[in-house]
Amino acid sequence: MAAEDLEWERSKISNQDLNMMKKLGLMKKEDAIRFPSEESYPNPPMEYRVSFVDHLIRGLSAPIHDFLRGLLFVYGIQLHQLTPNSILHISIFITLCECFLGIPPNWALWKRIFLLRRNASRNATYNIGGVVICVRTDVDYFDVKFPDSVQGWRKTWLYIHEESANSVEHNIIPFDGNAKIQRRRSWDAEASEEEKKATEALMSRIRQLQNTRGQELSGVQITAYFLRIRVQPLQARKNPLWTYAGGNDANRLSSDLSAKDLEKLIRRISRLNKKDHVPSSCRVEPYSSTNPLPENHPTMASLPPLPEDGEVEEQAIVAEDNQGSSLHESEVAGSHKSAASHEKEVESEASESTQSLPPAVSPKNKRKGMTPKLPAPPNPKKLFLLIRRSAWAALYGFTRQEEGIESFLLREVIFRTSFSKSFTSKSVDSRSIFVASIFEEEICELQEAELYS
Repeated sequence: MAAEDLEWERSKISNQDLNMMKKLGLMKKEDAIRFPSEESYPNPPMEYRVSFVDHLIRGLSAPIHDFLRGLLFVYGIQLHQLTPNSILHISIFITLCECFLGIPPNWALWKRIFLLRRNASRNATYNIGGVVICVRTDVDYFDVKFPDSVQGWRKTWLYIHEESANSVEHNIIPFDGNAKIQRRRSWDAEASEEEKKATEALMSRIRQLQNTRGQELSGVQITAYFLRIRVQPLQARKNPLWTYAGGNDANRLSSDLSAKDLEKLIRRISRLNKKDHVPSSCRVEPYSSTNPLPENHPTMASLPPLPEDGEVEEQAIVAEDNQGSSLHESEVAGSHKSAASHEKEVESEASESTQSLPPAVSPKNKRKGMTPKLPAPPNPKKLFLLIRRSAWAALYGFTRQEEGIESFLLREVIFRTSFSKSFTSKSVDSRSIFVASIFEEEICELQEAELYS
C-alpha cells in the first residue's frame, strides 16, 4: 500500500455511528462534538481536538483521565496515533484497577503488563494509528478478544471539545497531524525491582481473577461492564469507579442501553459473533457503593509522569532498529469504499505480517541436535486462511511426531487466546522457549490484529 493511502482523507461518519454516539450520551452537550465539513485534513476549531468514533465508543471522552494524559506524555504520542484496540486496552486496564483491584490505575502495574510497538509497513509508515499497545509475552493477562479487524476507523474522525482539568494548561495537547512518531525509552520501560515487589500482590490478584474456577473474569466481561454502567473509563471523573452509585451516579453519560444495543456494541468492538454469548454480568462482583472496598484497603497511587512534571528520562528518544521497533506489514487488509459500504468495509488497524525469519532447518538436521528455525509466514490474509484450515504444521513442514515445536505452534500461538500462558507453563521445553523468543514480535502483532480464529 502506498504511503498516501495512509494519510488523512475526508471524514465519512455513518448515520448508524451518529445514532450510537447519541445513545451513548457522547453528544449530550451541545458543543461536545463537532463534525468536519468538506476538509480532507483535520483543522480543529479553537479548544477542540481530533478523535475518532471508534475511540469514543471504546471509553474515550474529554477531559481525559490523568492516566491517559500521562501515557501520551511519557510515550511521546498523540491520541490519533493510538489504534482503537490500544484505546480499549487502556479502558480495560483502568476499569480493572478501579473496579476489581480497588486502586487507581497504577503506572508500575501497567509497565509490568504492557509495552508499545510501532505500527508500520514495508512501503509506508502510519501516522494515524501509528503505535500499538501490546501485552508482554511473559505476562498472563486477560483474553480481550479483539476483533480480527476494525472497520474503516481512520475515516471516521471528528472534533471533541477539549476541557482542561485540574487547572492544567491543556488536558489534551493541541493536534499536530504531521508530528513524527519517535520511539522512546518509555516504550519498553519495565517496572523496577522495587515496583515489582510493590505490585506483586496485584499481579497475583489478576491471575486469581482469571483462573478461579467458576468465577473467571475475562476482558469481554470488563468491557461489557463499563459499557453497561455508562461511565467512560478514559474520562477524568469526579469519583473513582469503586464508588459507582448506580443510575444516579454523577459520572454516567447516559441512561442504560437496551439489551439489543449493548450486545451490538460489544460485538462490534470484540470478535464475538452472533452465536457467542455476551456476558450480562461479571463473574466477580465489582467494587461499588454497594460492594465497598475493605477497610484499610491500600490505594497504591502511581501515575505516569505528567506534562507539568517536566521532561523525564523515560521520554528520551532512542534510535530505531529493525529488530523489535516496529510491527511490519506487507499490506493492509481492506478497501477504500464509499460511506455507503461502511458496514462491509474492512480495514485492518494493525500490522499484518511478520518479520523475516531465518530459513528452516530440515527435520533430518533437527534430529542431529540442531535447533530448527522457521521460515517467514505468508501475508496475513493467507496466514489466516491457513490457520482456519488447521494447516500451520504443513506450512512449516513439520510432522505430527515432532511435538516440541509443531504442537507449541498449534496449541499456543494459534488456538490459545492468551499466548503468555505457554511461556510460564512448566510443560514448555527449551525448543518452545526458542520459538517464543523468535516469535516475540509476531505474538505481539497477533495480540493486536487478532489474526487467529
